[in-house]
Order: sequence, then structure tokens, then C-alpha cells
Amino acid sequence: MSFKAEYIWIDGTEPTAKLRSKTKILGDDAKGAELPIWGFDGSSTNQAEGHASDCVLKPVFTCPDPIRGGDDILVLCEVLNIDFTPHATNTRAALAEVEEKFASQEPIFGIEQEYTFFKDGYPLGFPKGGFPAPQGGYYCGVGADEIFGRDVVEAHLDNCLKAGLAISGINAEVMPGQWEFQVGPVAPLEVSDHMWVARWLLYRTAEDFGISATLDPKPVKGDWNGAGAHTNFSTKAMREGYDAIITACESLGEGSKPLDHVKNYGAGIDDRLTGLHETAPWDKYSYGVSNRGASVRIPWQVEKDGKGYIEDRRPNANVDPYVVTRLLVDTCCSALEKAGQV
Repeated sequence: MSFKAEYIWIDGTEPTAKLRSKTKILGDDAKGAELPIWGFDGSSTNQAEGHASDCVLKPVFTCPDPIRGGDDILVLCEVLNIDFTPHATNTRAALAEVEEKFASQEPIFGIEQEYTFFKDGYPLGFPKGGFPAPQGGYYCGVGADEIFGRDVVEAHLDNCLKAGLAISGINAEVMPGQWEFQVGPVAPLEVSDHMWVARWLLYRTAEDFGISATLDPKPVKGDWNGAGAHTNFSTKAMREGYDAIITACESLGEGSKPLDHVKNYGAGIDDRLTGLHETAPWDKYSYGVSNRGASVRIPWQVEKDGKGYIEDRRPNANVDPYVVTRLLVDTCCSALEKAGQV
């Protein structure tokens, strides 16, 4: 019996890439077998010119389709050129190389994905033409006067669990209509693949409710928190000793590293990293224990235990997880290797 495979990929829209997908019908002979490559019109996704528009979809991660159910599947793909080299928009290929290079250090990640629901052009929970009560009671709140969109959030959580994604939690965030889900802790490629599929499921689930979800890092200007993707990171050495924690934190502040990272942490980062609303200024690097106003936070429990992980608080909600994990692995693991802390 045939089944549906939803091929998902990341397009070439700038400054922030979008997710695209289309359905392929496969026969019984495809079950349990290597899924076929496919193609698409790159001139319609900002990935090719019209005179040479073909691009290739290469399946890299597959999971059950929780929306269609049955034997249907979701298929995350890398985009390749027709000579099977990575397309210029394919950021996964570069991460794969870095992950392999530092595999012995066993890097793992947990990413906290914040997002905001919109309905009819307004953030969910915002009165048309006005503003709700100032933020303060919305974070992890309960009650219809402070929480908006929980039905969509619960449906999205269930869909991620049915898909077998490494989702580890949800919570309401600081602004009305703003929420967060977490993926990890797992390896760099796994957390990134799962995050992209979880994002696709967020958009697709909200679609059924007539609601849109955005990863805009500053969805409402003014005295409202932005939306980030706080990225928790550790290596085997960091999980075993505190010296490696400090080495990792110091490495992120060396030379041009702060700007090298921030400029790749999502479009519009200067709108969010202002030094207010639990952020550090985008152009100043700092780290500290239990400090949510620092660029990188060392959780108090990590200092107490003398081992654990660090939280890079700078990445925007719209960051490419393949890019942020690659940068953190490359910078921190190189420093740990140089210091002999592996």
C-alpha cells in the first residue's frame, strides 16, 4: 500500500531562511529502504536562476508524520546542486564536518526555541489597536487572562512526541502569545535536525488553528522581551570538570570570536540584544554565574557541582541551528583541545 512522504527543506530566503515542503507518494517497496532523492524548482525558493533552476533534495532524517498518521512520514532533506555537491544554502554539510572532527569530545546541545503567535496581524492576546497589561505575570502563567494559545502549544507538543523528536519541555514566555519549547540534550546534527522538524510542525500545527507562529527576534517593539534560542552546550570535559567550563567561556570572548558568532546568530540581533530585557549588548561579550544579563550564563548548579554546561544567551529565535551548533563546537572544542582539556 502506498504512503505519503512530506519532503521538507530549508530555502534560500534572506536574511532568514524559510521552510518549504511537498508531498511524494511512495509504494510498499520504499518502506524500510533508502528514500529516493527528489528535485524542486530552486528559482521559486531563492536557490537558483530560472535558466538553471533544478535543485536536489537528499533525505537526511526521517520520522513518523504525526499529522497524517498511519505509515506516512516526514523527511528532512539537505539541498544539493545537480552535481550532488552541497548547495550554497546547505548549512548542514558544514556542521557534519565539524561534528566529525570533534566527535571524540562528545559535544551535546539543548536549544530553547522561543516563538510568538500572531492572529489577524496582532500578537495573540494583544487587543487590536492597543496593548495588554505590562509583562510580569505571563511567564509560566496560568489562566485565560494571561495565557493565549495553549491549545496550539499542547497540540504541537503531542505532534513532536508522536514524531519521536527529542523535545524536552514547553513553557509560556514573558510576553502574551509568546511560548518556548526545548529540544535536547543530544548531539549537534541531531538537535539541529530535530529543531528544524519541530519548527515545521509548529507552523503546520498552528495552521490548523488559523494562527501563525513567528521566530521574529523582536516581534513587538518597545518594553517587551524579544525571542531567542538560548543554546546550552557541553563537552565530555565540561561535564566532568569546571576548568573546561571556564576555558569554553573564555574562548567565546577571544579576539574576533564575539562578533564572528553574533553576526551569524540570526537577523535583527541588534534589535534584541540591547542590554535590556535579560540580554547583554550585542557588541559586548561577558559571562557569569546565574547572570541572565550576560552573553553566556553558567548555571548556579554548574558552579556548585563543579561541572556541567554553559548557556549561550545570544542566539536569536530565528537562528539557524546548524550554524549556531557548528560555531560553538568549533570555537569551544578547538580551545579545549589546545588547552589539553579533552
